[in-house]
Parts: sequence; structure tokens; C-alpha cells
Amino acid sequence: MPHRTFFWFILPSLTAMFLFIALPIVSVVIQSLHVEHEQVLEVVETCGPFGCNEETRVDSEATRALREAEPLGRFNGLGTYVSRAHLATDELAAAWAESDSLAEFGSQVMNLPFYKALAFTLAYTFIVTPLVLVLGLAIALGVNGLPQRLRGVTIFFSLLPMIVTPLIGSLVLFWMIDADGIIGATLQLLFDDPELSLKASPTLTWLTLFVYGVWHSAPFAFIVFYAGLQTVPEETLEAAMIDGASRWERVRYVVIPHLMPLVVFITLIQLMDNFRVFEPIVGFQAQASATSLSYIIYSDLRGDTQQFGSAAATSVLTILGVAILLTPVLIRTWRDFNRKRA
Repeated sequence: MPHRTFFWFILPSLTAMFLFIALPIVSVVIQSLHVEHEQVLEVVETCGPFGCNEETRVDSEATRALREAEPLGRFNGLGTYVSRAHLATDELAAAWAESDSLAEFGSQVMNLPFYKALAFTLAYTFIVTPLVLVLGLAIALGVNGLPQRLRGVTIFFSLLPMIVTPLIGSLVLFWMIDADGIIGATLQLLFDDPELSLKASPTLTWLTLFVYGVWHSAPFAFIVFYAGLQTVPEETLEAAMIDGASRWERVRYVVIPHLMPLVVFITLIQLMDNFRVFEPIVGFQAQASATSLSYIIYSDLRGDTQQFGSAAATSVLTILGVAILLTPVLIRTWRDFNRKRA
């Protein structure tokens, strides 16, 4: 295809990518370098029968005029990134200098809001993603082995967790694990502990969120793997059976290699999705025990004092985190592609 024709062919896609992807990201980066203007204060002298007093008040008119004149706020450079609410470079240096062991240093780091949220975000991502892959493949193999007349109904019920809105799904599970809910009451009965509560313990809260993440995302992996199973060559499977391969060996050496492109695809999607975990934390009201980077952004933007600069800085760090997570998968995919072309 001539270069001129190729250029006009991809121009609409490039324009859409610039307008809807590149431009918003650049806007967020610029916003992250600014902080909101402080309120303009004025000293007012009030005099009465017993003398004059000076008091400091907020000049609402001047504050509004300043914020309208410079809507981005005051330029702060990288100050927001290195502040205590984000990378906290000064706090990290002080903790390193004062700590006698790595455990003590880690304990101090976990008291910093950004690193506390990052720890849960990474744990959620690296625990939920592989479990979603394994469970999705297991469900797909199971459904694929059912009689044809049962598959439609089974697929429908298997997809229900994905169909339910994430916030509603998390609320349903939240009520189920309550002390009066079916799961919470059953666990209290099994362990003979009426005080047992999944919501009271940070560890149990994390586990509950992980379970919800797997429950909600596994149907997506299942339906993709199930579609891929329909393309596995029957001749190859029959040849493996003739050679005496067991069911597990056929899955290990025939099915999984055939589905590897789908494994990469689901992994990429799940890494991006899980690194932005947010709805379960709100639905479970788990912010006291578990916060994520997305929840920090939400916290900065709600309430009367919205911190756009702080939210933008966290957004940029989240984008960088997703890019770092995806890089090894993309490099491996690129190498496999080049090896097949060679």
C-alpha cells in the first residue's frame, strides 16, 4: 500500500486517538503540576465602643476572582508528586534513616497513604488476575464438556456476575457477609464464634475483596476461553488421544498452547482493570482497611474542597503503574510475534 494511501487510511484512527486518549492525558499531566489557590485572606479592623479589633477573614470575592483568572491553580512543579500524599520522598528518607530494620521501615512506609493504597492495589492485581485466568479456563473446560442442551443455560448463569453492575454486585456480597447475612451467619455458626466478622478484620476484608474480584471477573475469562475452545483442532485432540494422552495432558500440551493468545489478551485486560480497583472498596465500605489508587483519586475529588492537582498526580502515577505492569507482557508478545515471522 502506498504511503500516501496508508496515511489517509489511518488518519481517522490517529485523530480519534489524539482527541480521546493523548489530549486528556496531556491535560491531566499539566493539571498535576498545579495546585489550587489558597483562599485570599484579609485583615479587617472593627471598631466599637470599647476599642478596635483586627480579625482575619476570607476574601471570597478576591478568592473567586483569582481562581477564575488562573483556573489551573498555582504552578507547583513536581511538588505534588513528592508530597506526603504521594511519593513522600522526605518521609521515606526520614523513615530509612530512623529505622533499625526493614520491618520497621516497611511499617512506617505503610503509614503513608500512597504506599498503603499501592500495597493493596498490587496485592489485588497479582492475586486476582491469575485466579481469574485459572478459574475462567476451568469453567470453560467444564462447560465445553457438558451435553449441548445444557450449555446455553449454564453459560447464562455463569455470566450473571459479569452482567450485574460492579457496585450492585459488591453491595449484594457486602450484605451477605454481614453478621445477619447468609455467609456471615454461617461462618459464625461453623467457627462457633458469634463475634466473628469479615468486616472487622483488615486481613479478612482484603480476602473478601479478592474473592469478589475473582467472582466478578471470572465470567469474562470464561466466555473468552470458551469461544477459543471452539477453535481447537479436533484432529490434534484425536491424535493426542490415540497416542494415549490423558485429559490433563491434552489440556496441558494441546489446549493451553492453542489458547495462549487469549491468555495474553485476558492478562492485559485484567492487569489494567484490577490495577484500577475501586467499586468493591466503595460497595464494601472497606476504605478503613483497604484503599486503592483509584479510591485516593475519588477522595481528592469529592467534598467541598476538591484537590484537582492531587487527583491528577495520582492519575499520572496510576497510568505509569499500568504501563510498567503491561511492559513485560507486551515485550514477550512482541518477541513471540517476531519469532513466528522468522
